[in-house]
Amino acid sequence: MSLEHFRQRARSQSTAIVAVADAADLEVLESVQMAVREGLASFLLFGNESKMVHLAKQSFPELLSTDAVTFVPTQSATDAATKAVQSVSSGEATVLMKGHVPTATLLKAVLNKEWGLRTGAVLSHVAAFEVDGFERLIWVTDAAMNIAPDLTQKAQIIQNSISIATSVGINKPKVAVLTAVEVVNPSMQATLDAAALVQMASRGQIKGASVDGPLALDNAISITAAEHKGIKGEVAGNADILMVPTIEAGNVLYKSLVYFANAKVGAVIAGAKAPIVLTSRADSAESKLYSLALAICTTSN
Repeated sequence: MSLEHFRQRARSQSTAIVAVADAADLEVLESVQMAVREGLASFLLFGNESKMVHLAKQSFPELLSTDAVTFVPTQSATDAATKAVQSVSSGEATVLMKGHVPTATLLKAVLNKEWGLRTGAVLSHVAAFEVDGFERLIWVTDAAMNIAPDLTQKAQIIQNSISIATSVGINKPKVAVLTAVEVVNPSMQATLDAAALVQMASRGQIKGASVDGPLALDNAISITAAEHKGIKGEVAGNADILMVPTIEAGNVLYKSLVYFANAKVGAVIAGAKAPIVLTSRADSAESKLYSLALAICTTSN
């Protein structure tokens, strides 16, 4: 499976509607135009109407003449976040996308107790990478949301990633709980958590996947490395999902794959009532499109 699968699958789900919080930004509008051209979704663009229209006239005039785009005027970035989230909460839209609004402002709206997108679950970042040399996608969680998750949060983060992976057709994904070593060490909390997560999965507290750990990165993704250390099991060397112990580990792994391995990536925030796309200015246009497509794919489940 490749990331192109997401785009193909999203194109078949023409009913998706994406609410963009503060779309008055050239890079945001570029990603919207790319998605519209591919027929991925329709868009509700919340933000300063005069600025959005000016930018569209300047660089993306086709956005002004398509039925797939609706401009919704708002008074501020906070107002844009509020109205975008409310449109998803009410069912008017099916996907939430971060525009030029600060992440903290958007998440504050997402977590609003009255009209937000809370489910009671942990929100977590799930990224799918297409890496040269691997026939399967490599999923990494959590590289952006949870700083130092405890055992309960780790279980929910894994469950979120399973939900996203299965929504795009990966049946019973293999989850490796990453640590620095592949043995339980009482001095290393991450290894204790890994062992507990394996037990939780074996007893049905984590559903829909095979979970193993603790595993170091090499033993999780390389059959040769796993065999060399005598590590057996269906996950060792064949992991689909890599669960990292902390946000630092996840962030470094994420950016290493992008900048050292030139990997392609698409990512979403899971655990809310609807998928959330948090794009960054550093993301390529291609990455933003893959992220949108991944989010759209999950809405059919």
